Amino acid sequence: MKIAVFGDVHGNRWALEAVARDIEVHQPDAWVNLGDQLFGGADPAGAWHLQQQLRAQHGVLEVRGNTDERLGQPLTETTDKREMLAWLHGQVPDGAGAYVAALPTAVSLADGEVLAAHGTPDSTWTYLLRDGKTWASDDLVRGRLGDIGNARLVIVGHSHLEHVRQLGPVTVVNAGAVSRQKDGSPLARWVLLEGGDGLWTVTFRRVPYDIEAAAQWAQAHAYHGRREAAQLRTGHTS
Repeated sequence: MKIAVFGDVHGNRWALEAVARDIEVHQPDAWVNLGDQLFGGADPAGAWHLQQQLRAQHGVLEVRGNTDERLGQPLTETTDKREMLAWLHGQVPDGAGAYVAALPTAVSLADGEVLAAHGTPDSTWTYLLRDGKTWASDDLVRGRLGDIGNARLVIVGHSHLEHVRQLGPVTVVNAGAVSRQKDGSPLARWVLLEGGDGLWTVTFRRVPYDIEAAAQWAQAHAYHGRREAAQLRTGHTS
């Protein structure tokens, strides 16, 4: 079985278009979207429509990200990141925020052998594989995983950093991100999983895309557009 996993699109239509083209070349049996679909500034409306199109065409399984939860919150004077959220709600169709905020925190596939989530299986906000600015210990990761049943591969997003680790019979993977990179390379990321019957291989994919077009759109239109454009161009947070 072949499973394509991508996530942390963060409203970047250009990056997602390139990732989707690359995924289609590999003809996976299943697609998984790890969440944080819209919270970003490189044509979030276009990114929303493309993700919905991919879901209709390929039956993409989706989980909820932490910024997806933000989009489901009512906007009040005390709402965190209120200005960004107000701008974003004005960009995407009515109901988009409620849709992503209602997605599950985890999905399983391949007869339960593969478990996908944004942060951990029961939290969109907790980092599975990070402990502050370092990689989490094996014991901490095991505690955050909790009861994963017969899963033999757990794949998450959230940290925007690619990583793979073996914990006994369980392979734990961070898929990296489609957009808003943090490691100095602005290339878009996704992961190809291949296997079954308890044996899985993990291939990290990095995909070039029209970064300058995305950055120019962000700089011209996005909330804090200069900051967004700088991260897209450099692969670093400001």
